[in-house]
Amino acid sequence: MGTKGRDCSIAGALAVIGERWTLLALREVSLGVRRFDHIARNTGASRDILAARLRKLVDAGVLDRVPYQDNPPRHDYVLTEAGRALRPILHSLMEWGDRYVTTGEGPTAWEHTCGDELHLRHTCESCGQPVDFDALRPLRVGSVGNT
Repeated sequence: MGTKGRDCSIAGALAVIGERWTLLALREVSLGVRRFDHIARNTGASRDILAARLRKLVDAGVLDRVPYQDNPPRHDYVLTEAGRALRPILHSLMEWGDRYVTTGEGPTAWEHTCGDELHLRHTCESCGQPVDFDALRPLRVGSVGNT
């Protein structure tokens, strides 16, 4: 018998988005690429894998399928509220990759509405201070099962 790992939000999130082709599909839709063929081309995913990943994102409420053609039926993929909430996470992954993973290309830069290059900074919603992740302590932690 194996052990059940700790139940937590990270495990739940990874069950929905924690696969390479899923994250790359989300990257494309976040960049405004909505058509299946274009998402497939830009990610390099095979059509059957991409179709499965997009279906899972639709079923999880991260993407919506919006019809744009009746004959043959064709759909655009658009972010839902849950999908839009993933954009800062995707941006943080990109910044991490730009800093710690050599891809052979220069880092992608994003312009903020103020005109400067965007770099995300985590702040506490209550006090507005920058977050020191080394100083955090959990208030609640999911249980570890030993079944």
